[in-house]
Amino acid sequence: MLKGVNVALGVSGSIGAVKTVELAHELRRQGASVRAVMTSAATGIIHPWSVQFATNNPVVTELTGAIEHVELCGTDGWADVLLLAPVTANTLGKLAASIDDTPVTTTATTAFGSDIPIVAVPAMHEPMYDHPGVLESIEKLESWGVQFVDPRVEEGKAKIAEEQRIVTEVARATTPDSLAGRTVIITSGATTESIDPIRTLSNRASGQTGRAVARACYIRGANVVLVHDGPDYPWATVEQVESAAEMIAAVTAHAESADALISAAAISDYTVETATEKIRSGQETLTLTLEPTAKLIDTVRDTHPNLPIVGFKAEAPGVAADEETTSEALVTQARRIMDRADLSFVVANDARVMGADTTSTLFVYPDSFEPFDGSKAALGAEIATRLATEL
Repeated sequence: MLKGVNVALGVSGSIGAVKTVELAHELRRQGASVRAVMTSAATGIIHPWSVQFATNNPVVTELTGAIEHVELCGTDGWADVLLLAPVTANTLGKLAASIDDTPVTTTATTAFGSDIPIVAVPAMHEPMYDHPGVLESIEKLESWGVQFVDPRVEEGKAKIAEEQRIVTEVARATTPDSLAGRTVIITSGATTESIDPIRTLSNRASGQTGRAVARACYIRGANVVLVHDGPDYPWATVEQVESAAEMIAAVTAHAESADALISAAAISDYTVETATEKIRSGQETLTLTLEPTAKLIDTVRDTHPNLPIVGFKAEAPGVAADEETTSEALVTQARRIMDRADLSFVVANDARVMGADTTSTLFVYPDSFEPFDGSKAALGAEIATRLATEL
């Protein structure tokens, strides 16, 4: 996600600075190189040696004749982005007033003048965060292009945001915005059909791929609508659904204002009439009458004939099937639904990858197909890139 990205990490004197070590590790896990700058107040909370260990680079705690701020964030400086995490009320006020009296504020001023993206992650007590001057400083800095990552307001504190949220915003700040201004709907995970108030019919889809696609589209500048049976994410408009009918209704509600639909969910093919009370357990044989559900992509295509749609197709080959036979079956089935619903392209995969962190897929087009092997995060990025090309 951050391969080849150089992150200058500015650390201010919030107790949230104790999270800096793990944040630096996570940035590096995602492929970034990290160099840190600390205020004197920050060094009283976390030792520079700890930050040096986490970044694998020397830490700037004072500015010298080496003009470290220019070397990092000057016009031809090292950094691709300045990440202020955590940033205190004090530092926010100084930045908004163009005051330079710490290594962090001077580095930030240099980044502003060099047009380097700045991502700020506030962390302080909640009453400080609600101070009119702090809110005014945030508004002013946003008007200057600073991207803020909202804190987690808990227990009377505006706590530093979670690492994955911060990493996502750093990626968005440093990735070409090839989907900027576009609204993309992504369906993800499994749907569930209720047999009775307790029992359900579902499948093994984990939703990892759909969430990866949604995150990748957001990173490339899209407005993301994520339709799934899962948690909220601050970077998406999340529609929480359970059944196939609920998923179709949610997608249909957003389709009019959408620029594309990526149908990555494993939607139930069958539903059942739901019993109003729990079906009593016992030794008697129980027969369920399954009724086919409506097809999401067909439903959307009927009402939105010009909407670009990316489809997914999973097949479960027999145990004796070889790789060539599996690929042929995937391509055949993918092109069948592509022709039926006029899809931009189809991502076809062996159903045995459900729940795994890695995947083996085929990108299927009308006259060609291309294999892809890698992590589901990498697959999400590839799908977002190909969608941008289609649009």
